[in-house]
Amino acid sequence: MVAENHSFKPPKVWATLVTNLDYLQGVLTLVYRLRCVKSKYSLLVLHTDSLSQAGRDILKHRGIRAQEVPRLSPTSSQGYVDDPRFEECWTKLVAFSLTEYSRIVLLDSDMLPLHNMDELMDLELDPPSLSESQDAKSSKRVFAACHACTCNPLRKVHYPKDWIPDDCSFTSQHANPGHAQTNGASVSSGLRKLNSGLLVINPSKGIFTNIVEQMEVAGSTYQFPDQDLLADLFKDRWVVLPYVYNALKTMREPNVHGPIWRDNRVKNVHYILSPKPWEELGADGTWNGTQETHKWWVDAYRAMRAEEKTLGLA
Repeated sequence: MVAENHSFKPPKVWATLVTNLDYLQGVLTLVYRLRCVKSKYSLLVLHTDSLSQAGRDILKHRGIRAQEVPRLSPTSSQGYVDDPRFEECWTKLVAFSLTEYSRIVLLDSDMLPLHNMDELMDLELDPPSLSESQDAKSSKRVFAACHACTCNPLRKVHYPKDWIPDDCSFTSQHANPGHAQTNGASVSSGLRKLNSGLLVINPSKGIFTNIVEQMEVAGSTYQFPDQDLLADLFKDRWVVLPYVYNALKTMREPNVHGPIWRDNRVKNVHYILSPKPWEELGADGTWNGTQETHKWWVDAYRAMRAEEKTLGLA
């Protein structure tokens, strides 16, 4: 008699972090768009105790799964005067500790999925036992992400001086835009930086311990907290995804990475920096923005709100 296999495989989820009401419109639109693109996987909203009860009630009323997580930050922090939003970014790394899930694809809540991305749930990564070994020779797929754009197109004066187009990984792909739709640049290209807006993770207590230890040792030196830590601790040990999974809105400009950007190939837009699309909406719902990519988000938000009214949720 063959014994039944009762082994339990932890679920796979999308996840996003929210710490206050400012990004809640983004979260609701993210949930809506994942459903529109027919993802098989649900979105888990991670939040700290700073999220108000009103915010928690909004999620609960809509049947959106939420899980409180502890706030994470180094004991000694440099303080992010120029970028206060970075204070909360450390907490995103808590996702690495959530071993009740076998795969987490972490999304920033200022993202807009345009196409199904479920293939990321099956992307080959190193098993945690290998990643935890810190064996840089045999473990090359600890997590997956897209490169950071290090062009500094807005010319922010406090950004690193070497953040220039010639040192950007995406610039190296301009000569072959077709290839850029399905392949990332080499992990060792440019400044070797990543953008943590989308992270494909196999959670592991051991990896999380390594992350926390690194945060305490060097956290105060990182200008872009979580993503600098990951790029440093796991140097050349992560899988580079093509830009289409984390298409930074600034990349679309002709003088930035317009040579590789293709509207019809982008799977997920990331509304980095300010203003956010929802910040351009008036009290009466009128949109006061001008950027085409922002209109994509506004259209999705309005469709979500219309659906909520039909369902009696608005």
